[in-house]
Amino acid sequence: MTSADAASGSYVLTLHCDDRPGIVAGISRVLSDHGCNVTESKTFEDAVHGTFFARFAFTVPAADGTTADAEAALRTDLDAAAAEFGMTLGLWPLSRRMPVVLMVSKWVHCLRDLLYRAQSGHLPIDVVAVVSNHEDHRSLVEWHGVPFHHVPITPDTKPAAEARLLEIVEETGAELVVLARYMQVLSEGLTERLEGRCINIHHSFLPSFKGAKPYHQAFERGVKMVGATAHYVNSDLDEGPIITQRVASVDHSYSPADLQRHGQDAEVAALTDAVKMHAEHRIILQGGRTVVLR
Repeated sequence: MTSADAASGSYVLTLHCDDRPGIVAGISRVLSDHGCNVTESKTFEDAVHGTFFARFAFTVPAADGTTADAEAALRTDLDAAAAEFGMTLGLWPLSRRMPVVLMVSKWVHCLRDLLYRAQSGHLPIDVVAVVSNHEDHRSLVEWHGVPFHHVPITPDTKPAAEARLLEIVEETGAELVVLARYMQVLSEGLTERLEGRCINIHHSFLPSFKGAKPYHQAFERGVKMVGATAHYVNSDLDEGPIITQRVASVDHSYSPADLQRHGQDAEVAALTDAVKMHAEHRIILQGGRTVVLR
């Protein structure tokens, strides 16, 4: 925790556990005993699976010592409550910006949006590196003051390229990897290493069009809706737990290029929203799906 985090005394707490009476009361009692002021509270009871989810934002007074001392004491009592209720619990400083690595290939729309929103403070993230298998966007990335890493990849060099990516993640302390239109399939081993901390964006149509030129396929089928899905990456291509989705209505007058432009707008909106939700610790994974506590 940085000195700025310690000075703010603002935190976010997330938890999930088997649903039972007294969970909110137990957590509220701990927060109250430590003089915390709750500024935001979101809960969800999954009646199908019998699971309870919650997210609390709150402030902690410094008490007799520093805010860091108050945090340590609070963590001790929260851990005791977590043991009592069998909770999976997380606690993070609210003022801390999450370090993120972006990955991109040729398409630049998602990369450009994330760089701008990170730099302007519209997203609570620090882009600590951009990794690409092409050199195309080096000048854009470096103009934003972000290190650019060209990591070319072929079938023969894929293991080495993925090893280099993991090195960059570890060297930068990145807590999230975002595939901002990175057009390479990650290996199963890499997706396992990045489980729950790697987000991808892909176009999605009803029906779905896979393979080459999806927007041209959509045009030929006369689609009436285009969209995009942001999801966590797993070993199933484009089938990881869904975080956010966006759709837009279209009609027969849209050319393939028009469909692509609208689809890219949806991609930007869905990916930005997903990154924001992750960085604000609003997402809890539940097997193959997510619970997003907005």
